[in-house]
Amino acid sequence: MPVAIITGASKGLGRALAEVLAARGWDLVLDARSAAVLKEAAEAVAGHGTRVTALPGDVTDAGHRAGLVAAAWQLGGVDLLVSNASALGAEPLVRLGELPLEGLRRALEVNVVAALGLVQEALPLLRESAAGAVVAISSDAGAEAYETWGGYGASKAALDQLAAVLGVEEPGLRVWAVDPGDMATDLYAAAVPDDDDPRPAPESVVPAFLRLLDERPASGRYCAPALVEGR
Repeated sequence: MPVAIITGASKGLGRALAEVLAARGWDLVLDARSAAVLKEAAEAVAGHGTRVTALPGDVTDAGHRAGLVAAAWQLGGVDLLVSNASALGAEPLVRLGELPLEGLRRALEVNVVAALGLVQEALPLLRESAAGAVVAISSDAGAEAYETWGGYGASKAALDQLAAVLGVEEPGLRVWAVDPGDMATDLYAAAVPDDDDPRPAPESVVPAFLRLLDERPASGRYCAPALVEGR
């Protein structure tokens, strides 16, 4: 069976992806910071009959990243790496003039440095896979100028560039930066707690990721809603 590592997998988009991949027969290594929430998610995902390893920890910890890849190796290798763990930099979001620099550093460490570190750790196994792929969860905030989203958006713009260069440097892999669009997630609620407008559930964009895995288009940046709509 193919093996995927998914960070930030205890809830939201990460968990939705884990559920669907497990239903397709994938073995999984799941990461999140909250051990209790991750344990509950892993037990639910394992109900599909595949092997699921849950490793709580912080992706900024090099030892934790090595542990994730070692767990995947024990399951057979790494065919897919999904960098979904994210930090906002401030909760709720604030304008750049008030953004704590320590918060910006945290966003860059989680969203960019740790994502690259995990790729570096997994790269030998990804290269061995017949269909190795990396998915970097991006954001429209990385491409558009939204008030208060500057720090988070800067980190996602940097992640997009890393993904683009990795796709050039590793032509044997597929490297996709994916903007999932607006979703009803805890991350968005923490970012803008006063925004009560309805938003799609993370499950609604999962078909976009399945389309990427099934069709394996060229490495690049993709918008999940457009993929779901067949564009």
